[in-house]
Amino acid sequence: MFPGRCVHLRAEDMEGKVRLTGKTAIVTGGASGFGAGIVRKFLAEGAQVMIVDINSDAAATLAEELGCAACTVDVSDRASIQGMKLAAQHTFGLPDIVVNNAGITHLPAPLEDVDEEDFDRVFAVNCKSVYLTAQAFVPDMKARGTGVFLNVASTAGVSPRPRLNWYNASKGWMNTATRAMAVELAPDGIRVNAINPVAGETPLLASFMGEDTPDMRAKFLSTIPMGRFSTPEDMGNAAAFLCSDEASMITGACLEVDGGRCI
Repeated sequence: MFPGRCVHLRAEDMEGKVRLTGKTAIVTGGASGFGAGIVRKFLAEGAQVMIVDINSDAAATLAEELGCAACTVDVSDRASIQGMKLAAQHTFGLPDIVVNNAGITHLPAPLEDVDEEDFDRVFAVNCKSVYLTAQAFVPDMKARGTGVFLNVASTAGVSPRPRLNWYNASKGWMNTATRAMAVELAPDGIRVNAINPVAGETPLLASFMGEDTPDMRAKFLSTIPMGRFSTPEDMGNAAAFLCSDEASMITGACLEVDGGRCI
């Protein structure tokens, strides 16, 4: 679906909005949470953006609000990713930036009690999606000689927490995949980085904690030295820098945006 056109800022509107001017970007899981924060920041910095999300209504609503394009996609499905690629070509051609933000978790549980269906879904959405977007866009980016991937991992992949065992593992995979992609694709002019947020006010927060209560929030916040959750704005700021030409010498970085959680 294409409920809106991408933003084209006028020259007089560009002051302070130059970091991503002329860039095009796909943001998966872009209709809510950290993804929506990245979308908003990219647009504010002058990029053209396509919101990708499995929630078609949320994607369409945000795209209408912001004046950009949207596409309904299951990032774990090859055919759906190919549809996303065609939608991007229709919208603005080959994207300069692909943000792999879509992710899910299983509920907190002993590792032996997480059922196979939940395990498969976590790895399909969190890991296979990175593989599928790479297959979709890397060949054309190689031919062009430029491109940027940003993978949204998690502090869970750096400093695992009990009972989120397989989610931890999937995000650790994302960090390793980021480095592996970066070292292989650097000679082709393609940069690959990751950000590792701590939990924030997103649809996944209750799942991470098991239950959303004042006591559980206080317990969770006590593990973050800066004493607050990550925000969509935090993720947008970090993502905009890493995806901009200002970070042209940075690849293979897995940046912790976590208020000190992993120290």
